[in-house]
Amino acid sequence: MEIKNKKLPDDEFYKIREEILQQWPTGKDVDLEEGIAYHKALPEHKVFSKKLNKAKAERKTLIQPRAGVALINEHIELLTYLQDKGEADLLPTTIDSYTRQNRFKEAEMGIEESVREQKSMLNGFPAVNHGVEGCRQIIDSLNTPVQMRHGTPDARLLTEIAYAGGFTSYEGGGISYNIPYAKNVSLEKTIYDWQYVDRLTGIYEEAGVSINREPYGPLTGTLVPPSVSNAVAIIESLLAAEQGVKNVTVGYGQCGNLIQDIAALRVLEELTEEYLHKFGYDDVVVTTVLHQWMGGFPQDEAKAFAVISWGSVVAALAKATKVIVKTPHEAVGVPTKEANAEGLRCTKQTISLLQDQELNTNDLDMEKAIIKGETQCIVNKCLEMGVGDIAVGAIRGVKAGILDIPFAPSRHNAGRMLPARDNEGAVRFLELGNVPLSKELADFNREKIEFRAKMEKREASFQMVIDDVYAISKGKLVGRPR
Repeated sequence: MEIKNKKLPDDEFYKIREEILQQWPTGKDVDLEEGIAYHKALPEHKVFSKKLNKAKAERKTLIQPRAGVALINEHIELLTYLQDKGEADLLPTTIDSYTRQNRFKEAEMGIEESVREQKSMLNGFPAVNHGVEGCRQIIDSLNTPVQMRHGTPDARLLTEIAYAGGFTSYEGGGISYNIPYAKNVSLEKTIYDWQYVDRLTGIYEEAGVSINREPYGPLTGTLVPPSVSNAVAIIESLLAAEQGVKNVTVGYGQCGNLIQDIAALRVLEELTEEYLHKFGYDDVVVTTVLHQWMGGFPQDEAKAFAVISWGSVVAALAKATKVIVKTPHEAVGVPTKEANAEGLRCTKQTISLLQDQELNTNDLDMEKAIIKGETQCIVNKCLEMGVGDIAVGAIRGVKAGILDIPFAPSRHNAGRMLPARDNEGAVRFLELGNVPLSKELADFNREKIEFRAKMEKREASFQMVIDDVYAISKGKLVGRPR
């Protein structure tokens, strides 16, 4: 399969579309023209891109939870509660694991079992099975824009259902929903499949309907060097823009060091816009999202609220356009709607207190320069390997370990790069593998790790990585030896 970063021709797109809509019976209810008309009839306050654009202009940070259950009425009840009691600015629909793997028969069984048990027996909303009409029931019942969030390597039918169903924002990408999620799926296939997703988004855009697209920022969690996640977001934004996407939200998962996290988000927005302009995509609006702490949480709810507040501070000071909010029940399982709302209100209050404050320091400027330099090393090398074509370069870059995502399950990922925290808790490169940093940046990372090792009176090793993974659940950021 030969992949290029070129807009899918109409004949190729519509030929694939015929097959995609036959994957499950609800596909027959998808009507492109009728779906476009439905979107155009939506009031502005229900449109994701309009709310994001306004927040960006006003430098405000919006809050959004995670949530999804199996049945339509219960899902509406949950989202209504988070809208009204949690004060959510934006709402999600998190998709179940069966749908993420296109196992629609098992999802149907999960719906039936949920009806029998009178509780959700799926870990999300099976949108394909509920179909266009089921999705529209959600959109029609709420007064807040709704995004679809999932984790699907091949999301083409799900996208068709979501867009025809009225969802105005859609998460994911060919790299970020493959390497961290799948073991055996090739990058060639997922980039091609997500070109379909982005081309469909572009077709809606060309018809006057702006649907927001959001590459998945955190990748594999809290020990991903910012330059790696930023590089993936930039690459996926370029791939999306080529297919006609005009509204992109680039994401970043909180790593833990305040200065580094703020710097990473600011650089992410700046560099994404810079690369889009470089390749002539001058009419794409770029917004940002911070994902609150994606690692282990303390079981004590009071301590969990501290972690939530800590992420809220990052979002507020970085001027992120939105923040994905965690709950005080992260350590114990699926949160109640009450706990989910509490996390939202905690975040909103923290952001409100910091809304008018700025953080500008020499340390922040230095960290921005480090992250920008590292990110450019990775993205530019991918462009070089693709001879200017970022789709080709991304595929070759992942194979070569130029773009290397730590702790990923994919057998297509090199897995040679290892991260660890420095003495201040910032995420650095412990082992570079084939990540193409300049000598100056490589030396900087090595010196930071060696200084921590010296302070802890031990060798810089994989044990540091293990200690860092478990640190937060023990109330610390840096995994110090006992």
